[in-house]
Amino acid sequence: MSVPKSGGFSNKVITVVATNGFGRESMTEISYTDTKVIGNGSFGVVFQAKMVPSNEQVAIKKVLQDRRFKNRELQIMRKLRHENIVTLKYFFYSSGEKRDEVYLNLVMEFIPETLYKVERQYARAKQTLPVNYVRLYMYQLLRSMAYLHSIGFCHRDIKPQNMLLDSETAILKLCDFGSAKQLVSGEPNVSYICSRYYRAPELIFGATDYTTKIDIWSAGCVLAELLLGQLIFPGDSGVDQIVEIVKVMGTPTTEQLHDMNPHYKQFKLPQLKPHPWSKVFRIRTPAEAIDLVSKLLIYTPNARSSPMMAIAHPFFDELRQDPYQLLPNGRSLPPLFNFTDYERSIEPSLNPLLQPRSGESPPPVRDNIPYRGRHTAGQEPTPKSGPIVKPPTRLSAKLPEQTLKILGGPPATFRQEMGNGDHVDPLDDSMETETLVGCDATLTYEGNDSEPNEEAVDYEDDEGHSNSGDSNNIADEIANESDESEEDTLEEESSESGDD
Repeated sequence: MSVPKSGGFSNKVITVVATNGFGRESMTEISYTDTKVIGNGSFGVVFQAKMVPSNEQVAIKKVLQDRRFKNRELQIMRKLRHENIVTLKYFFYSSGEKRDEVYLNLVMEFIPETLYKVERQYARAKQTLPVNYVRLYMYQLLRSMAYLHSIGFCHRDIKPQNMLLDSETAILKLCDFGSAKQLVSGEPNVSYICSRYYRAPELIFGATDYTTKIDIWSAGCVLAELLLGQLIFPGDSGVDQIVEIVKVMGTPTTEQLHDMNPHYKQFKLPQLKPHPWSKVFRIRTPAEAIDLVSKLLIYTPNARSSPMMAIAHPFFDELRQDPYQLLPNGRSLPPLFNFTDYERSIEPSLNPLLQPRSGESPPPVRDNIPYRGRHTAGQEPTPKSGPIVKPPTRLSAKLPEQTLKILGGPPATFRQEMGNGDHVDPLDDSMETETLVGCDATLTYEGNDSEPNEEAVDYEDDEGHSNSGDSNNIADEIANESDESEEDTLEEESSESGDD
């Protein structure tokens, strides 16, 4: 495969023998041209190309085959066919510049935007995504997850960067199955997985027998982020991530900790009460949206809603009330209710709640008008969709070295488990070197003594000022933030997410 330099362009016509992406394997000759780099990372490179002679735009993900690890992405993608999951059209292998280098090339449908990019457009304009777009996009995400989970696969990296968007049609498709895995009860999995801001607490506490409910937590983080216009849990590390979660949701009980990881040792956490969810979000946030967040972001994994239950939630009733409504550009809504027989078999008792209800009375008109403008590439959103309240200064919890048994990289067992096939992007900024393993580490927050002790937590605010010599009581420091007015929102991230 001819590879243009980063950001480069090649109009050379390339012809390869490829295998079809779905069904029985069959070889076919394909040609493409106008190749340009549109993304890269430690996983490899993504190109945009034009198929010849159809002129269809495709994305080609080129990944170096590492013989030490299994590449599940191809095997998983070949089994997936769903309205809201990116389609694998073909795949082929190519040689690298070095001897014995072999690359896997995944030829997928090309979708120009991501939810992350759209979200950033609104953030730059100090606005939040209109709630009807939130409703439309979350519905499609949850529908893709319902299908994925029903066949035993866990995505393990749900985040806005992995949700492709077509701004013209408003179709959302889940992508990037490099971390996905078929979870088998009784078989251990690595806990060092999923981008930090969207990582379920059981992963941070070192659970290895988790379920697809970790994806539900991630989806809840995405929903909260879209409603807030900023990250809900912006932790600086795995440890700080738990602190951010506790600030909002309160301290997990002993029973909840056990539900997240039965093998944990005692974790000493600041004793905080949960904030009412209604005070976490802006005043005009629909009550149904807040209620759905509360069904997804729950400490006990099994208590979290299933994707199908989430789709049936009243937050999505407005889509069901008027399935023939139009997008601002005059197009119809994307397909939302064309459930296959298989989808209807996932949770049959919910089927009556999932059908359109065009014969019912229309939903009440809310202050937050749906669909304010289009967010095509390069176009800034215009009218504001809600007040932006400057959040209080965020305090970051940083643990001294002696409170962590594992530093400088993933746990010793991590690479061994990687050898069994788990995929993790080693250069992902969100996969920090600090991690908690429930049975090997004790997370200690002290500070009730008059003298600072060696297990105390040091603080540093966003401007680099530390609290050396001040009280080391993390519970007091975090509690101080809860006294802000109810319009104060969570921390506003000044820089863009580092989880790409």
